[in-house]
Parts: sequence; structure tokens; C-alpha cells
Amino acid sequence: MKLNPQEILETHKRILPYVHNTPMLTSQTINSQSGAQVFFKCENFQKMGAFKMRGAVNAILQLSDEERKRGVVTHSSGNFAQALSLAAKSLNVPAFVVMPNTAPQVKKDAVKGYGGEIIECPPTLTDREHAANQIVLDKGATFLHPSNNWDVILGQGTAALELLSEIADLDYILTPVGGGGLVAGTILATLSKNPSCRVIGAEPSEADDAYRSLISGEIETNTSTYTIADGLKTQLGSLNFPVIRDHIDAIIRVEETEIIAAMQLIWERMKIIVEPSAATTLAVLLKEKERFANKKIGIILSGGNVDLKKLPF
Repeated sequence: MKLNPQEILETHKRILPYVHNTPMLTSQTINSQSGAQVFFKCENFQKMGAFKMRGAVNAILQLSDEERKRGVVTHSSGNFAQALSLAAKSLNVPAFVVMPNTAPQVKKDAVKGYGGEIIECPPTLTDREHAANQIVLDKGATFLHPSNNWDVILGQGTAALELLSEIADLDYILTPVGGGGLVAGTILATLSKNPSCRVIGAEPSEADDAYRSLISGEIETNTSTYTIADGLKTQLGSLNFPVIRDHIDAIIRVEETEIIAAMQLIWERMKIIVEPSAATTLAVLLKEKERFANKKIGIILSGGNVDLKKLPF
């Protein structure tokens, strides 16, 4: 994609009536422990509890009136399922969400609560794609991918845009890497707002497909994903990978114990709820203190949707 700096600014203007401009928080304790000046962009306070609301809203707003009448469909068992349901409800658009029949009831309840119609299927990617394609055929709904869609990517990038509008001279922005929509959007925002700011992706060692993709130059997959960071089990897409490959500074892997320790530190010291995927960013900062010493660091806390019955501490 050839970057038009105006595009992400226009995206932000378009979605602002439907999303929160989330708060930016600091912590003297974390500054002291990391040796850096850290600014947390709290997307855990976003509507439905995660940054994905931004991309979902933008993608629906870019559809024609006729397309909106027929509705939107996605396959997701996580935050995008909830985001698309709430975004669609906000815009009076039908939302069909394909979810694996193994998805936790709490997630199904959240999607229903936001107005989404759930279609259950067996828990394989092939089954999910088949079910979504069938809805496209039957209903004429528009399929929206959770991370490999330009309108979604631009929407996700508005979180970093807001952060850079508040703290213009950041040296680095750290963001989790799952499907690649957030990190690609963050890169586009930094290229637009502050090209000297470097973007670093945080990824669990147990699901390090993006790290390996940078090395091989093509999209890799995971054979196993035994990570607590359940939001980061998805793989990069054909649209976002070239942006990441060409512009990211690095992808740094963290261990499960490091993710849990960072998550606990945020809960205890900042008094806010974040999910494990969000804590990977602080885990990277604490793991690579020398790299980030005396720098201004922006951290995107991607979400706060946690199953409180399954806390790791």
C-alpha cells in the first residue's frame, strides 16, 4: 500500500463519533523499573474492551448503504467478534459472527449482548471460512477479515495516531503482534505522524510466526500455540505482512513467565485490567532494558477482556 498520510487522519475523523479516544497513563514505578519514560495507550478502556472496535467501525463505515443493509460477517472467537457486533449495532447493520463451537460461553454471551448473530461451526479454519462464505452467499453480507483488510488496518492505526498526537516525540511504539492489523496500522500512523519513531512488535515465543516470517520473508504458521496470550494465536495476512516486513524495527519474543509477570505488574501498580496479549509489550520493555534505556516509549495496551476465573496469578 502506498501511504497517503491524509488517509489515517481521515480515518480517525470518520470513526471518532463511534469510539473512545482512550486515556494515556504513566507509572513512575514502571519508569523506574524499566529505565525509560513510558506512556501507556489504554485500549483496554475502548468500547467492548479492545482496539478492534476501531477497525470494525471504520470497515463498516466504508460500505455502501446497500452493503450495510445486507449486513457484515466475520469469523472470530475473540475480540473482533465482539467488536464487529457492537460496531454493527451502533450503525444499525446486521452482524453475523461465525464462532467455533468450542468458544467459551462468556465470549458467545458477549457477542449476543452486542447484537451479533452467532453461527457455530467445528473449530478449524477451513470450517470457519466455509461457514462465513455460506453466509456471504445466503445473505449477501460483506465479509470483513479481523486483521487482513485495509479499512480494518487503518482503523487500528488510529490508536497510535492518538498517542503520537499527545506525545509527539516518542522514540519507540511497542505493540502486540497477532494477526498483524494493529502493528501494520501502527506503522502507517508513525510514518504519517513521526517517521523517526520506530515500531517494535511483541510476540510470545510459543506463537512466534511473525518473528519467523521476518526471517524467511514469507508468512509462516504455528504448529502449536500454547500461549496464555490467546489474542495472538492468529497469523499475519497478505495485506499487512508487506507493511510489517518493510517498516518494522524488530519483533521481540517473550516467554510465558515474562508475560504473566508484566501482566501482574500492570494490575498491581497501575490498578487497571489488561489481558495477557496486551502485557507482552511491557514484557518486551522489561526484557530489553538496554535497548530502551532513557528513551520515550509508547506502549499500546491492546485490550482488557479477561476471563477472571482463569487468572494466571
